Amino acid sequence: MIFLVPALMTAVIPAVAGEWGQPDSQLAPLPGVVIPAKPEGRLVDTNTLAQIYDAVKTPFKYGVVIKGADTNELVDCPTVFRGGKHWYMMYVAISNQVGYQTFLARSDDLLNWTKLGKILSFTHTNEWDAWQADGAIALCDYHWDGTHGPEKFNGRYWLSYIGGAAQGYETDPLSVGIAWSKNLTAVKEWNRIPENPVLSGRQPDARSFEKKTLYKTQIIHDESESLGWPFVAFYNGKFKNGYERIGMAVSPDMVHWTRYGTNAVVANGEEKQRGMSGDPQIVKLGDVWTMFYFGAGWGPKAFDTFACSYDLVHWTKWTGDNLVNPSEPYDWTYAHKPWLVKWNGVVYHFYCAVGDEGRVIAVATSRDLKNSPAP
Repeated sequence: MIFLVPALMTAVIPAVAGEWGQPDSQLAPLPGVVIPAKPEGRLVDTNTLAQIYDAVKTPFKYGVVIKGADTNELVDCPTVFRGGKHWYMMYVAISNQVGYQTFLARSDDLLNWTKLGKILSFTHTNEWDAWQADGAIALCDYHWDGTHGPEKFNGRYWLSYIGGAAQGYETDPLSVGIAWSKNLTAVKEWNRIPENPVLSGRQPDARSFEKKTLYKTQIIHDESESLGWPFVAFYNGKFKNGYERIGMAVSPDMVHWTRYGTNAVVANGEEKQRGMSGDPQIVKLGDVWTMFYFGAGWGPKAFDTFACSYDLVHWTKWTGDNLVNPSEPYDWTYAHKPWLVKWNGVVYHFYCAVGDEGRVIAVATSRDLKNSPAP
């Protein structure tokens, strides 16, 4: 069976530097240099892709779980993790088209959520991230049957965020920043590192597909350091409106990042250069890495799908039924931007839904929880 899960690592990741922010010289990335990708190896076959689909599919839509406080507030981009005995969701909200800020919500059952408050705010300065702060949890346990809890690195919890200096809905250019906190679930401002932005379309190693804007980033701790680096980031970048691809970067210390590979690792709609592939989430089922991501422009409306890999670099795209499609009044326009967790035998697929209730967060599940409660 491909779904045997290796033992989870529960210890704190050891530091790779003598002091935080001071990388070991043997691991320090070279400024402006893109690391060449490893050669293509074993590919994921059709039968394995179908097994993955059967394991992660969520055909039952439960409905909206988080919405804006009023009609002028839009919510977006869920990332879900476990802290202690509760579930938590980082999500973002924008009011009156000013810009995104990051918030925290809590749940006991993954279905009923209580908003707790803001954890990453506007800086009201002239800095690069003054009016956009779109955060997502980093270093979550990526094992499909794992804890879903974030790891600490150097005694801190981490998130990545999209920052921008201009007001508006995802106004270009956007870059990627890093923030940390010693208290995972406290409703207080996370600390932004002074080296921000860590990834930007204006950096000398920026690739052609990310020159205009960078979007949501997920960072994992690759326990085996299979690429030679402990931390691996996946994010979508844009070089023209309506065309986004997913690329990679690596880091020894969560602070200093170098692009990995000269090309994107997942792209769709290349022939017309208008397809979007974005908001990646990385999990591992047995020895198969799985990337959930959204698509738009190369299929009907916006939807969630996935790709699989054995090496984190070369990805085989699933071409069967999408994981979630627009179908209900609340997600009729878009059903996209996935975050999936498996708990007590049930898969929960959180996504951004756009429809008759505005921009909200909804969930679909692998069981019909409206008529058959979870165990």
